[in-house]
Amino acid sequence: MAEKHPLNIIKMKKMKTEGVPLSMLTAYDYPSALLAEEAGVDLILVGDSLGNVVLGYDTTLPVTIDDMVYHTRSVKRGAQNTFIIADMPFMTYHGSVDETLRGVRRLMQEGQAHAVKMEGGLEICNAVSAVVAAGVPVLGHIGLTPQSVNMIGGYRIQGKDAKDAQRLIDEAKALEAAGAFGIVLELVTEEVAAAISRAISIPTIGIGAGRYCDGQVLVFHDVLRYASPYREKRFVKTYADVGSLIREGISSYVREVKDRSFPAEEHVFNADETVLESLYGGAGKGAK
Repeated sequence: MAEKHPLNIIKMKKMKTEGVPLSMLTAYDYPSALLAEEAGVDLILVGDSLGNVVLGYDTTLPVTIDDMVYHTRSVKRGAQNTFIIADMPFMTYHGSVDETLRGVRRLMQEGQAHAVKMEGGLEICNAVSAVVAAGVPVLGHIGLTPQSVNMIGGYRIQGKDAKDAQRLIDEAKALEAAGAFGIVLELVTEEVAAAISRAISIPTIGIGAGRYCDGQVLVFHDVLRYASPYREKRFVKTYADVGSLIREGISSYVREVKDRSFPAEEHVFNADETVLESLYGGAGKGAK
């Protein structure tokens, strides 16, 4: 594979202008990041969705800045040549500017991210402006915002009526004005996502937001059906079922350990005669 170089926010905007879609995938550790980079993804998101798919939480809310730094640093080691975006976790950018920048600094210095992602609309624009003014690229995120799931009444489709559609368009424009380099649109009706993509000059990246965004993002574990039990999602396409392969492989291992067919002769190491003599007092091979 030809040497890969990370994108930057200027190239991403140019890709939108030229109609070249952006491919984004989440990754949470070294091996998944390495595989994602080898496969050629444009962007890797170290999402706080790791709370659900890696740490076993019911929501993203328990994820801490320490969690995000740890996983972002792991991803960076695996994807040295891919643009990496780290999520700002719940309530780390709704207080003072100083508090927000402390979290951003950790993700950039310790986690070695290229950018951060922040969920919300008008209410976070001041925080976005402050982070951008500090020299850090910010990816916005509107529509379904998992960190606000308790406020919006669950995992509901956004933009289903005219009032909600206008709200989303206004939020997207405000985030662009605040300096965001792009916006994730999650679980937004296709028509509204298309309208947002036309209304702003920065890239939109959809997840469950239809065909007319400037890019798409999916969760690593959804793309590969890497979960048990796996919960079907209408907006996801499964490209490989590694979960079943892993389970079958481990089941075969357990079975062969139980019936003593593993390890077999080809998996063992043999000592020479002098070692055997010292162990068995000259009884030789086969001594018990």
